[in-house]
Amino acid sequence: MKKMVNIYLYTRYERFWHWLQMLLIVILLITGLEIHGTFTWLGFHRAVEVHNFVGLTWLIAFAFFVFWVFTTGEWKQYIPTTRKMIEVVRYYAYGIFRGESHPFPKRKEAKHNPLQRLVYLNLAALLLPVQMITGFLYWGYNSWDAWGLSWLSLTVLAWIHMAGAFAIFSFIIVHVYMTTTGHSIFAHTKAMITGWENVEEGVKIEDWERAKNRSAT
Repeated sequence: MKKMVNIYLYTRYERFWHWLQMLLIVILLITGLEIHGTFTWLGFHRAVEVHNFVGLTWLIAFAFFVFWVFTTGEWKQYIPTTRKMIEVVRYYAYGIFRGESHPFPKRKEAKHNPLQRLVYLNLAALLLPVQMITGFLYWGYNSWDAWGLSWLSLTVLAWIHMAGAFAIFSFIIVHVYMTTTGHSIFAHTKAMITGWENVEEGVKIEDWERAKNRSAT
C-alpha cells in the first residue's frame, strides 16, 4: 500500500471560486426551471429578476477567474495531455472498483489528471462562455437593434441556452459523484474546504517527463 502524504493543493481563491460558482449555478438552474414553468416557488417575475442578477454576477466573477488563471500561471493546469490517458480511463472504468491506486497522483504542479483536463478545459473555455454569452444576449434582447444584432433568432438562442443548462446540470451530477471516489467519501470535499488533501505518494511529474524523454531517445 502506498504511503499517503498531506499537501496544500487548493489556494483560498480556488476554493472561494469553486463554492461561489457552485452556488450561483444552482440558483441559476432552480430559477431557470421556474421560468420555464417546471414549478412555482418565487413566482415568474421574481425568478426572472433573481436569474438575471445572479447571471450577471456569475459573468463578472468568471472574468475575475480568467484574470486569476492567467496572472498566476494556473492556466497550465488545463493544458490537454494524452500522457497516462489510457491508464486513467481504465482506472475509472475498471480499476476504481477493484481498489487500485490512481495512475495519476495529484501534485501541486498537476492537480488534474488527463481526463479532468479535457473536461475542465471544455467546460471553462467552451460550455460556460457559451452559456454566459447566450444568457447575456437573452437579457439584452430589447437592445438587439441598437447592438446591430437584430438578425439573431431568439428561439435558437433560447434553445442553445437551455441545452447548455442541461449540459452543466449533467456535469454537476457526475462531478458530485466523482467527489466521493477519493480514499474516503468526503476526502475531496474536505480538500476543497481546507485546501489540504491526502494523496498517494507517487512519481513526480518531472520524473515522468524524464522517463518519457529517455524512452524517446
